Amino acid sequence: MKHTLFIKLYFVISLFYLLFLFLGYENLDLYLKPILIPLLGFVVYLHERFPLKKTLLIALLFSWIGDIILLFADIDEIYFILGLVSFLISHIMYCVVFSKQIKAETKTNKFLFAIGSLVIMLYLVGILSVLYPSLGDLKIPVMVYATVISTMLLFAFNGFLVWKKSGSKLVFIGAIVFVVSDTILAINKFYSPIEKSAFFIMLTYLVAQYLLVIGVLKLNSKVELIQN
Repeated sequence: MKHTLFIKLYFVISLFYLLFLFLGYENLDLYLKPILIPLLGFVVYLHERFPLKKTLLIALLFSWIGDIILLFADIDEIYFILGLVSFLISHIMYCVVFSKQIKAETKTNKFLFAIGSLVIMLYLVGILSVLYPSLGDLKIPVMVYATVISTMLLFAFNGFLVWKKSGSKLVFIGAIVFVVSDTILAINKFYSPIEKSAFFIMLTYLVAQYLLVIGVLKLNSKVELIQN
């Protein structure tokens, strides 16, 4: 199938990119990073039609725009803010995709949903409490972003409880890993430098995007999507 070529390219280029980051060649960002998300975009584009296909593509588009903008975040703070806004829109699109998936059962397990919601809320309060003193003028943008990505995780968790196809686990794990990636980025930028932060941020980010995309496609596929 055509989309498997782009999945393989995503894996291969991601591995080279992560290897370069691990070895300290972060200047190669400019050449390799912009290639990756479009490859997932082609995977979605070549997939069979489903109602939220365009919304998923928009989510990837704004992730890609965010990737490009953040390449220049060291030049001026405005680039970081614009990148934050791009990813904010991307997460909102993911929320829309997750909220409109067909549910296999009519009721959510209220107890599990309450426990999951509490854990996510505790994470949100905890990370903002740690970062708040050092956010400076970015307090409001970061608080809004942290709230939105936590909401995205909540939507994914709710989907995990009500979707029955295999993609539900991938989406939920992908959302968790995305939050981990942004947490590493935030701690490294605002709290305390993390050794090889670029490698760990991109490792988790690339895994998260792959899992979210493949998970959603599985939820909307009549045939199991080949992953290798």
